[in-house]
Amino acid sequence: MTAKPRLRADAQRSVAKLTAAAVELFSERGLDCPLEEIARRAGVSTGTLYHRFGTREALIDAVVPDVAAAKLDAVVRHAEEGAEPWDRFVRYVEGIGALMADDPALGDVVTRRFADTPRLAAVCAESFARGHAFAAAARADGSLRADFSPHDLVLVFEAVAAQAAAVRHAAPDAWRRGLAFTLDGLRAAAARPLPVGPLTAEQAAAAAHRADQK
Repeated sequence: MTAKPRLRADAQRSVAKLTAAAVELFSERGLDCPLEEIARRAGVSTGTLYHRFGTREALIDAVVPDVAAAKLDAVVRHAEEGAEPWDRFVRYVEGIGALMADDPALGDVVTRRFADTPRLAAVCAESFARGHAFAAAARADGSLRADFSPHDLVLVFEAVAAQAAAVRHAAPDAWRRGLAFTLDGLRAAAARPLPVGPLTAEQAAAAAHRADQK
């Protein structure tokens, strides 16, 4: 296997500056932040950005997964400290909600706005697997309604992301009220027959991996 050539010192500096600028601006503006602004903050040309990374998705997959993994793992670890299955499920959902509300990039990560990012997809899949496990345990002990599907997490997170984006400047914590209504409706004691069945795996993937359509 041919080793990848090492970048010159000036090229390494450009990549480092672009990486730092991308992390900052993605967090401030979301993953659809104009690439020209990232290049400007890094102090390099837009051509240099494209030369080093090629596409927006490649840039995202180069700089976001490690940041996202650390933040998502912290949510999982906090959830695991819950005393009961319902507590762990709620901690997980609320923790993901807080990430999306505080960091527009994490909202884009969790709702998978940019699908062609395999490293980031693996990070999300690992976190979602833990979320599905929390949900399964809460269903098993009778605290979470029995008809809650793992794919319903997609619907919950899409709703939280939309609410958080809508109130981010006017009332930054208002999304918590909407999520509290949702969580109360997910308690087994509140369960009523649902009007439609759960998403299929294919439908959940289409919802969670949608391309940038905003």
